[in-house]
Amino acid sequence: MKLARIFAVTAVVLALASGCSIHAKPDKKTKDVMEEGFKGKESLAARLAQGQASSADALKMVELTRQLALNVPPKGTHQGWRTKTDALYAAAINLSAKKPGAVDAWKAASNCKDCHSVHKKD
Repeated sequence: MKLARIFAVTAVVLALASGCSIHAKPDKKTKDVMEEGFKGKESLAARLAQGQASSADALKMVELTRQLALNVPPKGTHQGWRTKTDALYAAAINLSAKKPGAVDAWKAASNCKDCHSVHKKD
């Protein structure tokens, strides 16, 4: 059972990661990703940070953070954007795989102010 779960999560992560390239266009705008996953105290991101999200929630966040990384930052450098969004994406993948320390890594990567102070449009 545990091995089957690992294979399933790995397959999903590889499928999602293979769609992430420099030339890929996002299906969701940054604003939509923020509203779906990060807005509010009861958001998906908040539930993940509290360790209260389901496996399906974690997989949804993997896709949302992948979409976020494909967007262009409204402000700041593209490299800075990629560094921050890639860290979010990796943290979401680790949450979906239930890796040790994943919740703490998610909390660090999903610090709103760290990204908004550099990339959010005024």
